[in-house]
Amino acid sequence: MTLDPLDRRILALYQPDTRQSAEHIGAQVGLSAAAVQRRLKRLREAGVIVAETAQLDCRALGLGLTAIVHVDLVDESARATHAFRDKLLARPEVQQCYGVAGSVDYVVVVVVTDLAAYEAFTAACLLHDPNVRSFTTHVVLEAARRGGPVAVPQGA
Repeated sequence: MTLDPLDRRILALYQPDTRQSAEHIGAQVGLSAAAVQRRLKRLREAGVIVAETAQLDCRALGLGLTAIVHVDLVDESARATHAFRDKLLARPEVQQCYGVAGSVDYVVVVVVTDLAAYEAFTAACLLHDPNVRSFTTHVVLEAARRGGPVAVPQGA
């Protein structure tokens, strides 16, 4: 799908707060509310907008520990890495999961209540998995930004 400059401006305005009205966005980009709604519908159908979700405060939910985990696998074949990835994606504690190039194979962001819950996660997913060569845990001290809008390129 080709995005024109209006699509890009709409996405940049819509993404940080999907609750704002089409009228509000339209006033900023020079379109009617109906035109903005049609464009948003087209962007959803084309898969440019893949989800509209609420961003929650982890601490308010009792989720006090965020860990960034680097995982090195023994078997890096497609079959083995997909099996490992699928196991992680089935876990609600896994907030982000990236297959990466470099010194490790996966970078995983895990959000749990406390250290005991993290230890239970590692026992279930990492410690006893014969395909996990090693993993390193980085405990987050400050979440300066959790997620956030993607910088929408304004070029062609």
